[in-house]
Order: sequence, then C-alpha cells, then structure tokens
Amino acid sequence: MVDVSTKDSGTQSEQTTPTVVPVLPLRGMVAFPQMVIPIAVVEEADLLAVDRAVSADRTLMLVAAKEGEEEAGPETLYDLGTLASVQKMIQMPDGSRRLVLRGMGRMRVVGYEETKPVLVARVESVAEVGQETAETEALFHTVLRIFQQIVQLSPYLPEEAYVQALNVDSAATLCDLVAAALPLKVEDQQAVLAELSIEARLKLVSRQAQEVLTKLELADRVGTDAREEIEKNQREYILREQLRAIRKELGEEDEEQKEVERLRERLTEAQLPEQAQKAADRELDRLAQMNPAAAEYGVVRTYLEWMADLPWSKSSEDKLDVKAAQKVLDEDHYGLEEIKDRIVEYLAVRKIRKDAKGPILCFVGPPGVGKTSLGRSVARATGRQFMRMSLGGLHDEAEIRGHRRTYVGAMPGRIVRALRDAGTNNPVIMLDEVDKVGQDYRGDPTSALLEVLDPEQNFSFSDNYLEVAFDLSRVLFICTANVLQTIPAPLLDRMEVIQLAGYTEEEKLHIAKRFLVPRQREEHGLNAKQVRITDAALRGVIGKYTREAGVRNLEREIGTICRKVARKVAEGAEDLPTVGVDNLEDFLGRQKVFPEACERVTQPGVVTGLAWTQVGGEILFIEATKMPGKGRFKLTGQVGDVMSESAEAALSYVRANAAQLGIEEDFFEHYDIHIHVPSGAVPKDGPSAGVAMVTALVSLLTNRRVKCSVGMTGEITLRGRVLPIGGLKEKSLAARRAGLDTIIVPEQNKGDVEELRDDLGSDVHFVLASTIDDVLEAALEPAPQ
Repeated sequence: MVDVSTKDSGTQSEQTTPTVVPVLPLRGMVAFPQMVIPIAVVEEADLLAVDRAVSADRTLMLVAAKEGEEEAGPETLYDLGTLASVQKMIQMPDGSRRLVLRGMGRMRVVGYEETKPVLVARVESVAEVGQETAETEALFHTVLRIFQQIVQLSPYLPEEAYVQALNVDSAATLCDLVAAALPLKVEDQQAVLAELSIEARLKLVSRQAQEVLTKLELADRVGTDAREEIEKNQREYILREQLRAIRKELGEEDEEQKEVERLRERLTEAQLPEQAQKAADRELDRLAQMNPAAAEYGVVRTYLEWMADLPWSKSSEDKLDVKAAQKVLDEDHYGLEEIKDRIVEYLAVRKIRKDAKGPILCFVGPPGVGKTSLGRSVARATGRQFMRMSLGGLHDEAEIRGHRRTYVGAMPGRIVRALRDAGTNNPVIMLDEVDKVGQDYRGDPTSALLEVLDPEQNFSFSDNYLEVAFDLSRVLFICTANVLQTIPAPLLDRMEVIQLAGYTEEEKLHIAKRFLVPRQREEHGLNAKQVRITDAALRGVIGKYTREAGVRNLEREIGTICRKVARKVAEGAEDLPTVGVDNLEDFLGRQKVFPEACERVTQPGVVTGLAWTQVGGEILFIEATKMPGKGRFKLTGQVGDVMSESAEAALSYVRANAAQLGIEEDFFEHYDIHIHVPSGAVPKDGPSAGVAMVTALVSLLTNRRVKCSVGMTGEITLRGRVLPIGGLKEKSLAARRAGLDTIIVPEQNKGDVEELRDDLGSDVHFVLASTIDDVLEAALEPAPQ
C-alpha cells in the first residue's frame, strides 16, 4: 500500500516551527522537503543570513528566485519554499561557506520583516491534502516505472537514484524526489513544490517525467544510429587501410587514388573554362571520398572522363588560302558555283577576322546531287575535321541535348559526341536529312536544334548530361534537306539556304568522266586501259538508262559496265572492247528510258505539264476528254485541293471565253468534261498546272492538238493572267531530259530564264507568256482544215 499521508506536517508538529526566519534565495534550483541539499554560499547577504540562522536555531527559509532575475528581493522570489535546517557548515579560505541542508517541510512566506542587509520573512506552514485511492496507487507505480526508465537512459543519474526512489513509500516524497532528480526548469520544479494535492502532484510529475523520457529515448535512438554509422564507416576505413597496407606490402599502388590523379591531370590539360572547371573539381572531390564499390562511383568517373575528353580549347588551324580552297572545291565537284563562292567568301572573312562566327548553311536539293559529298569537300578545303550526323527519322530530343545523369545509362547528345570524336572545337558538322526529323512523346528534336543552329545562342550550348555551357560558335554547321516545307519556320530562319538543282546532261557527262568512272574503276580493281567508255556512250547511259536529277543511278549503271568488264578480265580475255554506242546494250541491256512526250501527245486534249517533286523535276501529262452528258465536270488522279481549284478556275475561264476561243456556246449543255492526271497513285498538288489544264480543255474543245515538243508551267487567274511559279530549273531540266525543246513559262520568271540559258544550252527555247492567249498561240497546232 502507498502512504499518502504527509510526513512533513508530522515533522513540523514535533518541533517548534519558528514564524520569523532568515531567507536564503536559491538561483537555478528548487529545494524539496526531506531532501539533503548541498549548497555553496558566496554572496555577502547570503552569508549574513546563514550566520544569523546558525547563531539562532539553525533554520533557514529556502526560496527559489524566478528565472531571469539577478537581484534577490521580495518581488523576485516565489511565495512558497522549503524550511531547512543546517546540518553541516564548512568555512572556506576565500570566505565562502559550504553548507549541507536538510529540507523539513513546505512553508509559505506571509511577509518580510527585513530586506536589508538580510532577508527575514514571516512564514507559516501549509497543509498537503490527499487520500489513498486506486488511482493514486496506479500513479505512484507509473511515476516509479518511468523514473526507472529515465535512470537507465540518463547519463547523469546513477542507478542508486532509482534504488532510493524504490525505498520510498510516501507518494509526496516520491514526487519531490523525482522532481528534484529530473532536469526540469525552475518554474516546472516550483510547480511541483507548490502543488498541495498529492493526486494532482503525481499527475504533474508523471507528465513531466514522460516528457523527459521521450527526449531521452529520441536522443538514444539518434545516438544509436550515429554510432552504427560511425562504426560502419570506421569498419570500412579500417578494412580499406588494411587493403592498402596489403597492396603496399605486395608492391601494388592504390589504383583508386591513381585514377583520381589521372583524371585531375587530364582535366588540367583540357584547359576547361572557369564554370566547367568548378563543376569538374566538385565532382573530383566527391570521387576522391567515394567508395569505389558504390554505384555512384562509376557515374561520376564517366562524367569526368567526358569532361576531360571534350576539346574545350583545342582547335584545328584553318587553311585560309582562298585560292587553294577554290582549287580543292573545283577538284571535288563540277559546277555548283554558287556554293563554292559562298564557302570561299566565308574563308575570306575568316582570314580578315579571326573570331568570325561560323555560318549555318543548308543545302537543299534532290537526292544524288552531291550535298553530303560537298560537306566533305568544305572540310577538306578549310582543313577541318568532318563529322556527319544523320537526322532522318530522329524522334528523341535527348539525342540532341543528351540525357540527365539521373537516368541509368545516361550519355551526352550527338552534338557533344561529335565534338569528342572530332577532337577539335571547330569541326565541320553535317546535319544530314534535317527535313526528315520527326516528333513524338519524347519531344521535338527540331526545337532542340534551335539553340544549336543559332550563332547568337550556341556560344553557350548546354547539354543535359554535362550541365555546363560549351561554345559551338566556332563550329561550321552544314544541313542538308530535300524539301523546305517540312522544316519548322523558326529553324529555317536560322539557316542560310542554298538551293541545289538537278544536273544538266552536259554536267552529268563531266561528272561521270571526272569522278564516277574513275571511282567505279578503282572499286572494281580495273585500270584505265581495261575500262574505256566513249563520251557518246556516257551520253547514251544518261539519256537512255537514267532519268534523275542527281547522278546516283548513273553511277550504278557505270558500275554495271565495270562489273561486266571485270568478269571478262577474270575469264582471261585480253582484247577488251571499248564501250560505245553500238555495244552499249551488250553491257546494260535494253534501253530503259524512252521519250514519252511525242508518243502520248498525239490527240487533242493531251498536254505535257511540268512539275516539281522532292527528287527533282518531272513531266506531268494532263488529259481531257468529253462525253455526252449535261455539263458535269470530273477531276481524277489523286490531286490535292490546290490543283482541284486550278482545274475549276481553268474550266471557268474556258466557259467564260468560249466564243473568243472558237468553242460552241451550247457545248456544256450536251457534254460532260473529265480531266485526268496520270499516274493516279501518286499524290499531286500545286497551282502551276493551271495553264496546262486550260490548254488541255481548249485543245479538246477546238480539236487542235498540242505540239508534242512543248512543255508548260504556270498559274492562271480567272481573267487569263499567267502568274509566276517556283522550281523552274528543276522543271526545265525535267523537260530537257524528256526531249522537249520548247518550254512555256510565265513572263515574270524572266530572271530565272536568263540564268538557265547557259545551263540548258541553245537546244531549249523558252516562251514567255503573260496571258493564256500567249500560251495557246505557242502550244496549239493550227486548226485542221
């Protein structure tokens, strides 16, 4: 059973309790009844109070001072304190005293008799209240249990403190003992001293003890984790040191440290910019402190190797001899004067101004005209490294900007990889097929190219993997494309577009003689005496076996000739024939390409139009026919909306000018019109077939045939005006390949015609038309008599 009676009051009843006693202020502590209190007295006023108590009945009133108060006075001391008796006093050499006091009971200060030089108070005893209940007994054991856990976890409480509490059978004494032992604030301990209800005091001490226990448990858990981490690190350190000692004993060096030093030397040699050097140093410090077995070790080391491999300050010396560059370009390519002039102009500017930014060139033209090989020639002429990147079908933006290092297997983008492979920061980088870049959920690569291909921004290009700026302003970027329509406008605006049209027959002949025949001869292991091809035979290959804007198929046919010759050589033949017009079929078989214009334009209503495609110019036949009906109109051949509207405009013009054109006015009341554009499976669109459709309708309805050697192109209006078109060179070359000798073009394209006369020669005659009447006069044969 727990005794909740107050022994304090019993003690006081056995003694004569003085009503006036000297007061000893306590700073930073609270004295409890039944506790032995050691204390040092230094202050002069406190020494006088002790002397007065010792000279009288050895009793003192111990009252705690409020926290934050420096001087002891009636207003700075609590009202309730502990009456104590002086059990022992020792006089120290410096004049201070060491006292051992014993608390006797709770007393309340009623008033002060003196304040100077000694505090003397009038006090009265206070009665504690409480009865033994099941709740007080449970609280007693709860406080005891919590105090036991505190003693076990606390570094400042000896185990004897719990033994002392275990021997206490008074709830009031237990509360005072626990409150005095706990690291509580003065106001918290004073609250326990001032609580006269034993049950409330048990609850208060239980709550305070639980708070202390919670803090001790948290500190112990943190300390345990810290100790385990320290022990783990110490264990790893010891093992690493032992391993290092073993390696040293065996004559082996610390490979990890050597690796860090090697990387540091390589980074120093790379001469990184300040920002990149700071990033590299930061990662080097991490690597030096990292366990080689850690997963992050390989990631950091790979990153530093990339930083060391990049040519931050390494450049190739430009060949700024303008005449030598012109000679190199002429050696590698026939024609292409505009492009050669642009490259030579760039070198001339570089010669005058060393820090000139590299231009962003875009070669646009049909396949096989030498766009990619021209890039190699530019690199050779400038003395730079040449790197080619194919962008056809590219969908992932990270291929340009790289992956962030948070991803597994991350690596830089293609631009940075190309610079690493080139070994210089000013190579020629060719972005091939830039018009065929796609986009999907992984991003839009063309948007990533905006920064790369902008001379005003690419001096600080940031790759997601490197996360530091790299200067691309010295790189000479060359893009290639077949069409401009699929290149986004913001990207196209950053590039200087240079158009490459198809080659004329004369240009193909020179290219074949200078480049294609020698290359195929070498690839097949033959010499000039074994492979002899006449100019007439080459013209026959160009005109009868190929129909293209470029020269790829021409080279394939020349390769076929070389293979036939190689077979004869392998069979032991000595007298090898010269390839000429007469025996061309022996090497290439039957003729593959035939002039279609004169064969198909044999009846009224058939016109040879000219069209532009991604692979160069093509001839486009437009056929019109009539049948009994009620004036319906039909257009077929998988044509687009623009071409459909051109057909409707052509029909409207013919109907509106029927009388002037010699067409019966009531014709549309008795017949239907059908216009067809073969090849029906090929999509077609554009306005430039307008004049051809008007000519086909007029030819059909007037029964006048179109001249078979005439091709035409141009857009029309409802008033009969002929508007200019684009792609005239490609269309003219297509007409020349098809055997046409007369080309009707809009008068506003006169400037383009002047440039084409030298390329096409005198065999092709241009007719400039401003109205549809000019077109009809030049295209239609006279009316049959």
